[in-house]
Amino acid sequence: MRRYSRRTVLSAGASAAVVGVLPAAAFGQQIAPPSTAPVTITYYNYNLATAGIGAEATKELIAEFMAANPHIKVEGVPVASGQILARVQADLVAGRVPDVAQLVFSDLDFIVRNLGVKPLGDIVPASEWAEHTKGMVPAGLRLGAIGDKVYGIAYVFSTPVLFYNATLFKAAGLDPDAPPRTWSEVKTAALALREKTGKNGVYPGVYSEFDWLLQALFLSNGGRSMNEARDRLTFGEQPAVEAVEMLRDLMKSGAHANIREAESGDAFMSGNLGMILTTSVYQRAFLNAAKDKFDLRAAAMPAFGEKPTRPTNSGSALFVMSKDPVKQRAAWELMKFMTSKRGYTIITSKIGYLPLRLDIVDDPAYLGEWVKQNPLVRPNLEQLGRLNQWVAFPGNNYRQISRIQVAAVNEAVFGDGDVAKILREAQDRAQGLMPRS
Repeated sequence: MRRYSRRTVLSAGASAAVVGVLPAAAFGQQIAPPSTAPVTITYYNYNLATAGIGAEATKELIAEFMAANPHIKVEGVPVASGQILARVQADLVAGRVPDVAQLVFSDLDFIVRNLGVKPLGDIVPASEWAEHTKGMVPAGLRLGAIGDKVYGIAYVFSTPVLFYNATLFKAAGLDPDAPPRTWSEVKTAALALREKTGKNGVYPGVYSEFDWLLQALFLSNGGRSMNEARDRLTFGEQPAVEAVEMLRDLMKSGAHANIREAESGDAFMSGNLGMILTTSVYQRAFLNAAKDKFDLRAAAMPAFGEKPTRPTNSGSALFVMSKDPVKQRAAWELMKFMTSKRGYTIITSKIGYLPLRLDIVDDPAYLGEWVKQNPLVRPNLEQLGRLNQWVAFPGNNYRQISRIQVAAVNEAVFGDGDVAKILREAQDRAQGLMPRS
């Protein structure tokens, strides 16, 4: 059987304790008061570096913000997501401090330890935080936190979605109105798809260079990549091993498409793959590809039997990086707009990420009409109540640790060795790269 090849892993993630929403007492008063004095701030953003709607929607957001706040000029700095952390580091060394930066959640520990980012509680007055976060998904507010301190406010993110080709389901004699709820049902449906249609059954996109979805798989079976104390790796322990053994079984049975990750999206859009577990951000591309060709539908992340799923998040948060109180104020005003009801209306309807505000989902002034016309987003919205933080491995070796974990899962699923042995040995190697207290 052909071995699965991987691209270099750019970021890492690991499980950690889920923290609560910060109490008001955690917030300070260091930010400058509101002002109409002219100020210019830089905004490092990776959506600006993408082609198409992501960049256009972000430009629209910035333009609306500046129209509403004419005294604040925002200079967008487009940098690809895989390069933005390095760019921020280089500019900090050169004395060019970004005022606001959109950074990936998996880099959070490194950002906090090395880039001098202050907790928002040290910058934002408690009353302003309470007013702005009213109506936000509580679990979403924890995504940019370490311990009890929030460093970045969740900006663009999604949860795992099982997209499926309902036309192929019908051809295979499956009920498209009853998509698989568990991994066992996924296997049954995938084998039927392969036998009756000759198409590939399922591709679980847990092999991404960003391991947020892999973490969700472990968590949903009671496992973790790392213990809650953040000092011991656990992806070689039994619950995680069982999750990977499930993937191995899908592969060996023929239910799992034996394709590369880079090929999976195209395989699904061309109608040659029945199911794919991936991010909701692909919804627009999938809809465009399915138009007049097949019936595209979506379901929640499959579960391990009756265990509740514990979906994690992809995406990024916004961080205040300026040390100037006046620019901090302008940065906070921008961040508030980007995560406002209007901001999330644009982000969700035009880019495809989830809204952090569920109170706008059925509101006709915001997302109400769009959600009616785009019901595929519903399973993703429903999972927000069970959202778990995608967090980074600690220390400066976090990317190496992630590479070891992802490579081990790759070897275990697509190879023939003992799954438990592969993961345990990889965990032992990676543990040597963890910070020592």
